[in-house]
Amino acid sequence: MNCLLKNANVFQNCEISKKDVLICNGHIVSIGSSIVPDSDTDIIDLNNCFIFPGFIDVHVHLREPGFSYKETIKTGSLAAAHGGYTDICAMPNLSPVPDSVEHIKEELDIIKRDAVINVHPYGSITVNEEGKELSDLDGLNKYVIAFSDDGHGVQRDEMMLNAMKKVRELDKIIAAHCEVNELLKGGYIHDGEYAKAHGHRGICSESEWGQIKRDIELVRQSGCKYHVCHVSTKESVELIRQAKKEGLSITCETGPHYLVFSDKDLQEDGRFKMNPPLRSEEDKAALIEGIKDGTIDMIATDHAPHSAEEKSRGLEKSAMGIVGLETAFPVLYTNLVKKNIITLEKLIELMSVNPGRRFGLDSSIDIDKPANLTVWNLDEKYTVDPDSFLTKGRATPFSGMEVYGQCIMTMVKGEVKWKQN
Repeated sequence: MNCLLKNANVFQNCEISKKDVLICNGHIVSIGSSIVPDSDTDIIDLNNCFIFPGFIDVHVHLREPGFSYKETIKTGSLAAAHGGYTDICAMPNLSPVPDSVEHIKEELDIIKRDAVINVHPYGSITVNEEGKELSDLDGLNKYVIAFSDDGHGVQRDEMMLNAMKKVRELDKIIAAHCEVNELLKGGYIHDGEYAKAHGHRGICSESEWGQIKRDIELVRQSGCKYHVCHVSTKESVELIRQAKKEGLSITCETGPHYLVFSDKDLQEDGRFKMNPPLRSEEDKAALIEGIKDGTIDMIATDHAPHSAEEKSRGLEKSAMGIVGLETAFPVLYTNLVKKNIITLEKLIELMSVNPGRRFGLDSSIDIDKPANLTVWNLDEKYTVDPDSFLTKGRATPFSGMEVYGQCIMTMVKGEVKWKQN
């Protein structure tokens, strides 16, 4: 498809300005004002919509192989395209766990067959994510974006240090789900005021920041590239801030829900249950400060679909996890940008530029680059309706929220992967 995207506000080199974008054979060939295309070029007048580099989510659960009743690579990648994503990184808590070449090839075959956008799999740190034996890190290396035991914190210090040393040799990243099992004590929401008032068992903040503190010391010893998944506590933010000042190779992410909600917003509904849980107002404020000062590098959805039945059992008994690919940008644009907490340019850095830079995935809008981009109408206001989602999952705390920002189109290598009717 050769096409000219006209009259758009284009994000290029961390600035937004009015430009046209000419795409030929899947690549961007010209960016400028009043471009005159060849006669065989489709012209799309975007009428002051915004063109952003494709969003990159480094923390997504696609559930396949093993749990396709929750999500498939096809439905999850379609949902991602609907949300403006051109690249997503698929976590390894699957069946089989991608802990060997044999196991990951099963996932890769499905990706090749069904993925709508670019899907980059993680390999597990340990065999079956059990923390007892290292996965075949050497064999997996050329197939994976990074290594993670997401859903499980690696409990043994020696095991994590050995993993870090090996991953450093491979020049890859360890993306850590930080959780100290002995501190969980059966908790399932934040150990805060709501838990105490409603008789729920709480998850203490130290269960997260305690393992981050340990891992920072192991990064000092190993020199490994280290990424902290779904940061949720103020102590975690401060530990990472100081580690960065020290010059360690550490990055981190947080999720849209932690920036918009706190435990005071909880309802007795499984759509408010995720791990880590929604924390306190003080934690939320620290996370917002962390994205503003650069301590938190990126925003990832931790998109984690479950069946309706699995999410229908209330706060105590529902499965952990919510969906997020189709709501991330409008929710963040509405709650952070329109409220002047951060700029639109900063949001695009958090959702595309920074994750791309850290994980080696470039969706920047520039000449000779693949046309991996997404187009948005930021003036369109609507109510989040899970029944309109393309993901199999429906559980979201954003259901019913009024938001601004509608995805008009998403392209991968110049091919339209999602387009609003």
